[in-house]
Amino acid sequence: MRIVRFVGGLLVGLIALVLAAALFVLWFDFATDMAAAAGLGPVGYVFLWLAFGANLLLWTVVGALRLGDDSVRAVLRRDTTAGDRRAVRSRERVLVGSGGSAVASADSDGTEDAVAARGGEEPRNATIAVIIPAHNEEPVIGGAISSALGLFPRWDIYVVSDSSRDSTAEIAAKTGVNVLELLTNRGKAGAIEAVIEEFALTENYDGVLILDADTELDQGYVDGVRRQLRDPKVAAVAGFVVSEWKPGERTFVGRTISAYRDRLYFMLQYFMRFGQTWRGTNASFIVPGFASVYRSEALREIEVNPKGLVIEDFNMTFEVQHKRLGRISMRPDTKAYSQDPFTFSDYRKQVGRWTLGFWQTVRRHGIWPSTFWLFLGLYIFEVVVVSAILLLTTLVAGFVLVGTLAGEAFVSVPLVGTSFTAVTAFLPLTALAMGLLIPDYMLTCVMTAIRRRPSYLLYGLLFFPIRVVDAFITLRMIPKAWTAQSDGRWSSPDRVAKR
Repeated sequence: MRIVRFVGGLLVGLIALVLAAALFVLWFDFATDMAAAAGLGPVGYVFLWLAFGANLLLWTVVGALRLGDDSVRAVLRRDTTAGDRRAVRSRERVLVGSGGSAVASADSDGTEDAVAARGGEEPRNATIAVIIPAHNEEPVIGGAISSALGLFPRWDIYVVSDSSRDSTAEIAAKTGVNVLELLTNRGKAGAIEAVIEEFALTENYDGVLILDADTELDQGYVDGVRRQLRDPKVAAVAGFVVSEWKPGERTFVGRTISAYRDRLYFMLQYFMRFGQTWRGTNASFIVPGFASVYRSEALREIEVNPKGLVIEDFNMTFEVQHKRLGRISMRPDTKAYSQDPFTFSDYRKQVGRWTLGFWQTVRRHGIWPSTFWLFLGLYIFEVVVVSAILLLTTLVAGFVLVGTLAGEAFVSVPLVGTSFTAVTAFLPLTALAMGLLIPDYMLTCVMTAIRRRPSYLLYGLLFFPIRVVDAFITLRMIPKAWTAQSDGRWSSPDRVAKR
């Protein structure tokens, strides 16, 4: 049975890659012909490749450089470690002098400490406290605690129930972990602040892991975090989010949301954040609040719960960057599995909170001279411009589609018919479809091949409308960030118990 699944997965991947290649050739030929007809010349090719995103292309290149740098450093480290270990072994020989006295020469020149400092031997493991803030998380809190208990002692796990009205606190208490129950709803940031102060976590631990109640940790998560924290310059380790894929527990809408998020997370983490968290750039503007670790030394300097913010993770990341507390690290060895919204209503609300939180954080911290803000400004510019163009082009495409389907009845309407003729002369329906739908679906085909999930080819047909909704929310939240006051209090979306 495993062989059949393996062969089936390879076949699905091959078909998806062939489809992606065919779509790319079709799109590229059409786009280059359009650019040549418009007389754009070399400029046309620049805009052609920018269809995939300037930031995505920039950070993909930087990520490739990081991959090469990490590989070279790993080889050099192994060679150096091997040499140091040989030196240590030679000094561990026991010399027997006259009269039978024995003298051990191990660690006579501190070589062992040097080996440990370079990663040759295991240094003292960083102690980590686990915080699980929760508000009405009865269906999933048990799964999050169970996941944490598989990697941490129960006395290092701290659940803070933020005025939950269900059995969240009771379920947590039965597991034997530390539980703090707040009588007033303070929001996630307030709950984190309260439990850190109550148990003096930054004084008693080397690092603090903030774990969402709907998140489960991969078995290699702790080892990955500790490896990254061995670099004293690392202030925070960003968790590597993976969308939980349990199609049997979801409706068609829920599966579409999970598939869309899986593609989004993959692209953002491998093609953007991997480059942004290189030691030579340190330009990441988000340490995701679902499963990330902050070094206690840095966390003591962070204002976790300032007024007026709807979420905490963007602000905490900006605090690290603004106060120059250290480097943000991210590698794929810190995976954690997150439960995506089950309904489109919950999805829209979640994206709205995240987007509003980002713009509120930009408002709070303002602009300061730094390479971080140089790259952040490029990202903001592209996001705003692309969102506006996407919405405008979608409206134009809808107008052209209606006119094409309605025929003479539509064209005969005064002013409307003239506008339709003018628009289609410059942007025919075929060009709009090629520009809007084909590049997006190409990425879905590639993701289908990577994940070997043929159902993505079906769900991918609905990804573009979700992107349009995301673009609308992005623009809508900009003025709201400067006018709305948030207190950070939350209302949990519908959850499903993890099995």
